[in-house]
Amino acid sequence: MIYRATDIAPNGKEGPYINTFGYAISRDGMHFDRLERPILINDVPQESRGPEDPRIVKLGETFYMLYTGYGGRFDGDYRICLATSRNLRDWTRHGVLLDEPNKDASLFPEKIGGRYVMLHRRPPSIWITTSTDLRTWENHRILMEPRPASSWESEKIGIAGPPIKTADGWLLIYHGVCPGPRYSLGAALLDLQDPTQVIARQTAPILEPELPWEVHGYVPNVVFSCGQARIGDDLYIYYGGADTVIGVAALSLRDVNFD
Repeated sequence: MIYRATDIAPNGKEGPYINTFGYAISRDGMHFDRLERPILINDVPQESRGPEDPRIVKLGETFYMLYTGYGGRFDGDYRICLATSRNLRDWTRHGVLLDEPNKDASLFPEKIGGRYVMLHRRPPSIWITTSTDLRTWENHRILMEPRPASSWESEKIGIAGPPIKTADGWLLIYHGVCPGPRYSLGAALLDLQDPTQVIARQTAPILEPELPWEVHGYVPNVVFSCGQARIGDDLYIYYGGADTVIGVAALSLRDVNFD
């Protein structure tokens, strides 16, 4: 697991708010051992306030991590950045991918039609774009928009973890925001050959802030995920609870129903 940590404690003690990425491993998906030192810190200008929200896929023998480089030097100083690794501990930065205020980005875990495919968020919607070289991104289009009448995703939406390939399509877990703000998780299904096509989208959330540590914390009423682990037909969704702790929720892919 690659996770974000900050220097602001859950007891509310204020600091300069610097993010770093930590590294943790587990044999059972529940109990983790952590490295003492972070694996990515705020040592480049675009990340002067640190990296945030890592989303990782593996293509070939290389791990590709898209994350938010939080500069904090002016309003809107956050950019989608890329880093690569062979072992998940040692990362090489490749800089900014989209030079615009943007976040909630991930690559698909394979090329489609010979092109890299990326999901990102231009508020308030989820967008999709493609590239041949991971530098020039073309054909930006809206993939999904908020639902104004929804009780949980009326204000804005963004992806959770990277898309998951299934026999029926690309399963996309995403977050929705309603007034409060309150963050919940939902699910959609994209076409395997043409992921710009949304096959189905559930109207009800699959996970909402309900437990005390999801409702109360540094940012209350939040369940926010950037990744998941698939073991057979079981999906373990790791998420931040109230921007204070990390939790996990499990579901069986056999139980995912878009009817």
